[in-house]
Amino acid sequence: MRHIWSVIAAILVVASGNTSFAENAGDPKAVKSEDGKYLDKEGNPTFNVSADGTIDWYTYSGYRRYHSECHVCHGPDGMGSTYAPALKDSLKTMSYGDFLGVVASGRKNVSTSQESVMPAFGDNTNVACYMDDLYVYLRARANDAVGRVRPGKREEKPAAYTEAESACMGKPN
Repeated sequence: MRHIWSVIAAILVVASGNTSFAENAGDPKAVKSEDGKYLDKEGNPTFNVSADGTIDWYTYSGYRRYHSECHVCHGPDGMGSTYAPALKDSLKTMSYGDFLGVVASGRKNVSTSQESVMPAFGDNTNVACYMDDLYVYLRARANDAVGRVRPGKREEKPAAYTEAESACMGKPN
């Protein structure tokens, strides 16, 4: 449980620096890779799709996590539902920090006609330990870099990913 609180603290630190919607989410182009995680020029996690359609591990994992935790409300492949917005659209303008903050802390939107609530997932290890994966997958969907089907080809799971996953989930390597 100590590991999950470390993740939450890190997320809140990142999210506190930028709590409004960005004018746009920035250029998603991967400019560097660190231990199998691709980063854009701002240092935010991003996707990498090779010319042959091979995707990075984080995008693949994000697809899997999205379909295990998020699709029930946000619809298939981030396309939205009558219950929750299309994350495919939201990630076109939402910054990385905002995404982390909303997923960790939740959000409540109230208008004259309806009220919508995004529950907080900061203490759910099945979400909190994979927020970067979810962000990368949804960013790829927002930029039409991956389609609505399960990705066919993917890079191998990086050793650093396995180590971080074990630490977050509280599992020995």
